[in-house]
Amino acid sequence: MALRIQNNIASLTANRNLGRTSNNLARSLERLSSGFRINRAADDAAGLSISQKFRAQIASLKAATRNASEAGSVLQVAEGGMEQIHNMLTRLKELATQSASSNSDGNRTEIDAEAQKLISEIDRIATSTEYNGVSLLNGYGTRSADTDAEATISNVYDFNVDSAATGSYEFGYSASTDTLTLTFGSVSETAVLTTNSTISFGTIGVSFKISGGATIDTVGAALATMNGSGGNDFGVTGTAAQFQIGDKNDADKKLGFTISSVTKTSLSIDTLSLTTQSGSQTALGTIDTAIGSVNTARGAIGANMNRLSYASANLQTAVENLTSSESVVRDVDMAMEMSTFTKNQILQQAGVSMLAQANSLPQAVLSLLG
Repeated sequence: MALRIQNNIASLTANRNLGRTSNNLARSLERLSSGFRINRAADDAAGLSISQKFRAQIASLKAATRNASEAGSVLQVAEGGMEQIHNMLTRLKELATQSASSNSDGNRTEIDAEAQKLISEIDRIATSTEYNGVSLLNGYGTRSADTDAEATISNVYDFNVDSAATGSYEFGYSASTDTLTLTFGSVSETAVLTTNSTISFGTIGVSFKISGGATIDTVGAALATMNGSGGNDFGVTGTAAQFQIGDKNDADKKLGFTISSVTKTSLSIDTLSLTTQSGSQTALGTIDTAIGSVNTARGAIGANMNRLSYASANLQTAVENLTSSESVVRDVDMAMEMSTFTKNQILQQAGVSMLAQANSLPQAVLSLLG
């Protein structure tokens, strides 16, 4: 065996292994102290990219969850106002019933005075019920088209733009395939026209119905030449009432709803009078209709509240599952990493000991020189 002192190869080898062990030990310490398997891009470039996408999606869905909760709050405030309007309509019904009877001939003026105060209060609540400065009970989220398709095109009815965004829309029609194309900005959607059916553009949020006696080509051509807002076929105006309940700008990641107006004019009770017996008898039917309208409006609110409840629950589940997925990619397995740390700790101690032994090997040469 050759004995050399200029280069201690055994020491270099032990030092190299010790350096690698020290680096692994430092990495284990970093992971154990931070709780993350990936602390920098160099740890796992692909994993870092995946986890950052998860984090962005999770943050967006958490905000969407808050949006859904706030949308529910909007509906709760609106329903609270409608509940009081319901109570006052019930009292109006009671007063009208009393005034419609001949035994009230001498005090209809007093009965009507209370009725008028109730009507004024109904209107005040309808116009003053607000959420974040936005009025809720005089037509929240309602939209209308600036061109009345139902009035200008025969056999078209229930032209609905409640779920559409405000702006200008353009129809295009192909007679060869009976295909109607609706364009809004950069988004286009097609539907095949058929009689006695509902034509729906679900993504854009527009729908209408065609009666059974229609001629499809006539209807299609008329829709494509309505010539409404700014040279387009029709425009949609109204207060925006869309809630972002997803992480993308997709139609199924948004939820829109309207709240019907319950002002005294909308309920047709603005001219109600209980000063005469005949007027009181007529008022009974008018009040019944008003109560029915409020019932319908409250029913729609309840349905939307339930829908938001399910949407919120789904969002919470998505956040939970995506967080779990992000954790699998980025978080460290503490038990496994502790095993690695213990192994590297032992290897470091052994490496230091072996480096000392390797450094002492050249001293054997001294015995040859003595």
